Amino acid sequence: MRPFEYVSPNNKAQAVNLLAATWGKTEILAGGTDLLALMKDDVVSPRRLVNIKDIKDLKGFSSNAQGMRIGALTNLGDLADDASVRKNYPALAEALIEVASPQIRNQATLGGNLCQRPRCWYFRNGFGLLPKDESGKELVATGENRYHAILANDGHAKFVSPSTIVPILIAYGARIRIEGLKGKRELPLEKFFVVPKTEDEREHDLRPNEILTEVLLPPALDVRAAHYEIRQKEAFDWPLAVAAVALRMSGSNVQSARVVMGYVAPVPWPSSEAEQVLTGQQVNQDTAQKAALAALNGAKPLSDNSYKVQLARVAVKRAILKAASGGAA
Repeated sequence: MRPFEYVSPNNKAQAVNLLAATWGKTEILAGGTDLLALMKDDVVSPRRLVNIKDIKDLKGFSSNAQGMRIGALTNLGDLADDASVRKNYPALAEALIEVASPQIRNQATLGGNLCQRPRCWYFRNGFGLLPKDESGKELVATGENRYHAILANDGHAKFVSPSTIVPILIAYGARIRIEGLKGKRELPLEKFFVVPKTEDEREHDLRPNEILTEVLLPPALDVRAAHYEIRQKEAFDWPLAVAAVALRMSGSNVQSARVVMGYVAPVPWPSSEAEQVLTGQQVNQDTAQKAALAALNGAKPLSDNSYKVQLARVAVKRAILKAASGGAA
């Protein structure tokens, strides 16, 4: 690990002022479960590490009639164990339990999970987000790509968005707040993720001198939601496909739907096609299958990952049926 300066601000204003205006010079330390590994592997080498663990405003969560506010420093274990989360956002509680081992859940933060970097082995081995060889030839398209994107992979970015809890947060309608030198801003969580076009860009709509401060969830008492993921093995592993579904019903028919996939594209992938299939219909095996087919209609698998198309279809179908049955598997 390379030498770096270590600072521990006590409030958000101090933290923001300690961050550099360009990427690479400073990094934010929260739980550290991702960043420290990146630093040890020399993937990132910041000159200054800004530890935000002492900023009380970023910790904790609360509920009221307007929904739930979750501080970015809240660890995933506390969130998963909370009775109000399990009652009001049960699919999120399930996703939080599945996201990591107990040791990691009790260290990792919600903000860190949203801001974590891709698990792409090219990136983790120092080849960058858009890996190329010395001649400028793209590495992923014809290389080892069995875990890479099957959607939105026409450009150079072929990694998959790494968070397993973001799809269900988007399905619930989450928004985030960000604070920086230019002030505060708020945006839907799905807009936080972007596809980088150059190595100088990152995969989040976050400027180098900004901090993600909190996540806001609207009330969800009238929502039937479900999270479903497929892994290569039952023990803790990165998923091959994730699906999250949130349904609002009008009698026995779907009034509105959100269908969001993970681990299939460089960004979390909402499927308007699947949502259109479900809207106004009763949920059964047939409509769930049609929605799943529609969700993956635009898939363009790479040389070694066509199997992920069917896995994603299965995840979407099962998440829809699970949500319609009230979250029962």
